[in-house]
Amino acid sequence: MNITIIGYGNMGLGLARRIAGAGHTVTLTGLSLEKAQAAAATIDASIRVLPPAEAAHAADIVIATTPYTEQVKALQSLGDLTGKTVIDISNPVAADFSGLVVGHTSSAAEEIAKALPGVKLVKAFNTVLAQVFSEGTEIAGQQVQVFIASDDAIAKSQVSTLATSMGFTPVDAGPLSNARNLEPLAMQNIWFAYMAGQGTGIAPVWLHRN
Repeated sequence: MNITIIGYGNMGLGLARRIAGAGHTVTLTGLSLEKAQAAAATIDASIRVLPPAEAAHAADIVIATTPYTEQVKALQSLGDLTGKTVIDISNPVAADFSGLVVGHTSSAAEEIAKALPGVKLVKAFNTVLAQVFSEGTEIAGQQVQVFIASDDAIAKSQVSTLATSMGFTPVDAGPLSNARNLEPLAMQNIWFAYMAGQGTGIAPVWLHRN
């Protein structure tokens, strides 16, 4: 698949490294092409860097890895994304990490979907810490799960295929409105990792008896 990633922070680079390693074509973009090129050079020579307006033309999936407050503007900078599968990995965490600034009656994903009504929005990877992408997708002998929520079945299938190729176990998390559950789950994971001092080698998992 052709994957366009906008943003080159820890999550963007972690995803780019794991996706390129799975054999997909990766295009990286962002506000500074110079920074994007420097970042791409540390990962894989095959990663392309293009200006935002050109980066998503051939994309099968677009992944926005900027903070929640910048997601809509970042995605709009890519041009017309009508019909594209777009993954929102953000969590609307308050600046002081005291909690979420969106929740209960909506979610970051739903607010982004409202602002970009033509895209096939998927919530995924938001419960995976950046370090997991580089340190490995298996923890305590079990593959890390990626919870995938969307109202579009085809887009959900695309993202499930991508997650599997990256070494994750995809979990169908229902409609996009269930991002209201996934974002607090991610906040709890962040709390365990940083506030409770458990470190970044952790991930939530949904277990069931066969």
